[in-house]
Amino acid sequence: MRILHTIRSVNPEGGGVIETVKQFSRALERQGHDVTIASLDAPTDPWVKDCPHRVEALGPSRANYGMSPRFVPWLRDNAGKFDTVVVNGLWQFNSFGVWKALRGSGTHYFVFPHGMLDPWFKRTYPLKHAKKWLYWPWAEYRVLRDAHSVLFTCEEERRLARNSFWLYRCHERVVSLGISRPSGEAAAQRELFLNRFPECRGKRLVLFLGRIHEKKGCDLLIRAFAAVASSHSELQLVMAGPEQQDSARWHELANELGVAERIVWTGMLSGDLKWGALRAAEVFALPSHQENFGIAVVEALACGVPVLISREVNIWREIVEDGAGLAEPDTVDGTTKLLRDWLAKTPSEREQMRTTAERCFADRFEINRATANLLHVLQNNGNGNGGAR
Repeated sequence: MRILHTIRSVNPEGGGVIETVKQFSRALERQGHDVTIASLDAPTDPWVKDCPHRVEALGPSRANYGMSPRFVPWLRDNAGKFDTVVVNGLWQFNSFGVWKALRGSGTHYFVFPHGMLDPWFKRTYPLKHAKKWLYWPWAEYRVLRDAHSVLFTCEEERRLARNSFWLYRCHERVVSLGISRPSGEAAAQRELFLNRFPECRGKRLVLFLGRIHEKKGCDLLIRAFAAVASSHSELQLVMAGPEQQDSARWHELANELGVAERIVWTGMLSGDLKWGALRAAEVFALPSHQENFGIAVVEALACGVPVLISREVNIWREIVEDGAGLAEPDTVDGTTKLLRDWLAKTPSEREQMRTTAERCFADRFEINRATANLLHVLQNNGNGNGGAR
């Protein structure tokens, strides 16, 4: 197949959406399919050159919305070169632009919302939600309504999406996401990380890996860590990920709670250094307030690292069912309970969870399984089980 992915940006700091696109693209190319990514980046942006896949950078775009006058004409002119188009994400011009370019044409498009219809945003940012209502009827509603299928990554995401806007109509399908097994030599990756951050050597590492952002529950994790740190002197928290403009407040919180010296802030990690952090970790923690899938959660499982997650991570039921991790509410008490329950386990129990974590990954989240599901939908034009139009 000739597949076009559209996305706001291929910048890896964008988090899980671009990582998902890369994972699918890599797997599809290995199977002989032709993949192109159309983004709203400027052609001169460094991450465009660094992307391992073919990128049509159709920016520069304007403002946060990513408006680009080149995008729609390019797609109209080139739509016939592709068998199908996959839109990644909502609330950016790449989704509305696909609708404008392809409506009434013979080219089908599919939409991955990637959790962007989760009602958490409605509850947490009511003013922003009200603003979105101003253009929902004429923009995103139409994008979803006219898509051949809207692709959700689990049943939980599909269920939640129906609660964001009362004006909602689309053909729903559930397909899984996944990642490739980590490559490289595990021991060497672990040493690379420990050599870069020697204060972690010999410690029991609780690893957070993601954007340092309120949505990820960073404050919950720091407060929970402070509640158990005094009783476990060998425990250390690693906060790995790109920091945002307001990240200073998390450092201030650590200082106020007296655990600043027990937290290592690494910045964004990638490649062998990222895998090394996962290899060195005893357990992974993500008490997120909203997480559609959680690529980093699955990366931890792939390395045999058990996960401590909130019940707002949409794949928590599958993980708990497999015995690959623990899940509690996204509160300070819930996050503290996660840490205490993990620390109360015996060494043999923790080792058993490492085994089940890796098995959970292989059975549910390995990329070839996810790619087969996606291809089945794309090749059959989205026909099959789904919600009402």
